[in-house]
Amino acid sequence: MIVRSLNEITGTERETSAETWTSRRLLLKSDGMGFSLHDTILYAGTTTEMEYQNHLEAVYCIEGKGRLKDLVNDKEYVIQAGTMYALSGNERHILIAEQQLRMVCVFNPPIVGSETHDKNGVYPLVE
Repeated sequence: MIVRSLNEITGTERETSAETWTSRRLLLKSDGMGFSLHDTILYAGTTTEMEYQNHLEAVYCIEGKGRLKDLVNDKEYVIQAGTMYALSGNERHILIAEQQLRMVCVFNPPIVGSETHDKNGVYPLVE
């Protein structure tokens, strides 16, 4: 059994930050669950373009408000507490945080922990 609190991973190697977000990685590949689980903050007033070519991702918003632009299907969605979206087709997208967004994210395959977006908004597939 794995029991872990957000407080115990904050400020450790399980917390990764970039210009527009901070991700606290509760479960990683090394935990052997077959997926990774993240508590992610996107800072208010930021825009983040992403495309997970190597991973499927599901995201559940638990705080804040923003917009999700699906660049593949030319659609836009309101994201707010209680909204879930899944990138079932590895869609290139833009997340606009009108307010600070707090998201619970699941990645398959799981990430190792050190990944951050490359210049194209992609997480590399780390074996």
